[in-house]
Amino acid sequence: MENICFIEPKREILSPMDMPKWMKSQAYHEFVGFIMALNNAVKGKPMQCDYVRSENCEKVIDLLELLDKWIDENPAVDQPVRFGNTAYRDWFTKLETGSEVILKDLLPSDRPDAIIELQAYFKDGFGNKTRIDYGSGHEASFAAFLCCLFKLKVLHETDYIATVFTIFKRYLDLMRRLQSVYRMEPAGSHGVWGLDDFNFLPFFWGSAQLTDDNYMLRPSSIPDAKVCNANKKEYLFFDCINNIHQVKTGPFFEHSNTLWGISSVPTWTKVNSGLLKMYKAEVLSKFPVMQHFVFGSILSIEPVPT
Repeated sequence: MENICFIEPKREILSPMDMPKWMKSQAYHEFVGFIMALNNAVKGKPMQCDYVRSENCEKVIDLLELLDKWIDENPAVDQPVRFGNTAYRDWFTKLETGSEVILKDLLPSDRPDAIIELQAYFKDGFGNKTRIDYGSGHEASFAAFLCCLFKLKVLHETDYIATVFTIFKRYLDLMRRLQSVYRMEPAGSHGVWGLDDFNFLPFFWGSAQLTDDNYMLRPSSIPDAKVCNANKKEYLFFDCINNIHQVKTGPFFEHSNTLWGISSVPTWTKVNSGLLKMYKAEVLSKFPVMQHFVFGSILSIEPVPT
């Protein structure tokens, strides 16, 4: 990255006709490689295993803690409509105006100009200010922000496990609080036929944790609320299912039909490989999801060199 000239990231997926350009781009290749590298790093590992937490990893956590405090400073307001509390827009305005300042401490001293690209993915990772919604496209932007940190050598390969178990888990908890406090709506939700109203990646990485094909925790355990609650601190997948049990009512097969179907898959290895295929097909290949993704020099729309 030494000779790169950083630029203001911009949208390049302007119509469905642009999707092949995205699928052949350096950004797509590097993004998929990144989420797979994290997936491989956490295979067979519970969240409370021993792993490295570097100083820069802690700095990212501190950023997320700060954003959490901003929720306290911008409480929900009384309003007639149930969803989309407008106080979220005040929280997001603070994010927009403060992101450059709070991200500066993360950057290498010789690359302060990278802030222009880094903050674009960071700001896009917490939902949409106008619609007051959040979905897998915003989640992908936050993952792209993390990918940029690795490309800039702010984080290193030794931080892979902490990136999932510490950084992304803290991000997930922050997003759940934002969704709860501000009554955010799912962006482009598949409803009952989707994997989840808001997230995808924690299911993918969470299934990797279980790919030693744990004989005590099979995919058939997915609908069991007690099993999920008992294992939420060790396994991201069960943490996500436990959250669903907390926020949704009624029979599991009715409100989470896709996850119900996954519970019949015989092994976690097959669940994990199936979720990667599903992520590529239902998130990365969908124009409505990826149309807002932006491209700069770190994650380039240019094709992969042949």
